[in-house]
Amino acid sequence: MSVAGRKWARIGCLVAMLLWLGSDGRAQDLFLGDLMDRRITITAGFTGTDVFIYGVKEGDGDVVVVFRGPPVDYAVRRKERIAGIWLNTDRVDFQGVPSFYAVASSRPLDELMTPAVQAREDIGVSHLKLVPADDASSSDAAPFAAALVRVKEAMGLYGRDVANISFENRPLYRGTVHFPANVTTGNYDVRVLLVRGGEIVGAQTIPLQISKGGADAWVYDRAHDQSAAYGLCAIAGALLLGWAAHLVFRKI
Repeated sequence: MSVAGRKWARIGCLVAMLLWLGSDGRAQDLFLGDLMDRRITITAGFTGTDVFIYGVKEGDGDVVVVFRGPPVDYAVRRKERIAGIWLNTDRVDFQGVPSFYAVASSRPLDELMTPAVQAREDIGVSHLKLVPADDASSSDAAPFAAALVRVKEAMGLYGRDVANISFENRPLYRGTVHFPANVTTGNYDVRVLLVRGGEIVGAQTIPLQISKGGADAWVYDRAHDQSAAYGLCAIAGALLLGWAAHLVFRKI
């Protein structure tokens, strides 16, 4: 089956389940979600993509979707000017920081749940728990954590603005979240949450994989899996190109 066929098959399954449950009068707590494409391939021409989330919800409640990228370790340094020279002084290491983070919601988060619930569930950039790996206290590490978030936002990898989940065709919902060209490859977690009365009453986790494809993937794999051979080939290729350039320019 083609990619487009699989996408429409997923939507058809959701609609069929909705109709079946509705005919039996058991659709009050129906809550399902899925991604249009669970795998994104990065090639040489990749400029970013929109990830389409869709699903069905019967009954009360709102939908919140949280996208988290593979965890990565970061070292954040503070620069200070000493004797006219900018030098790295203090440093704080963070472990398990999501490489990508975005949230989509059917209503503003502050209307759905209290800040305490958002902090408990890590919902929203301002509520991300960035814990230092060393003995630095939370108050000492707070400026470094804020600086890390600002850098990730500037790179387009953290979205402070919440994307919209639309219920234009009830009970079906849909939304999109943009992934920039510099996303990290790996396995992503997409949590689809049903929020009712300020609390999370339903949750579903959908896997999303981002990987390199085409010639870029082949070169990347060779460089990491066979680094010695890749280095020798790169040197040999550079020598051959230099020799060929020498022959060309000698005749000009």
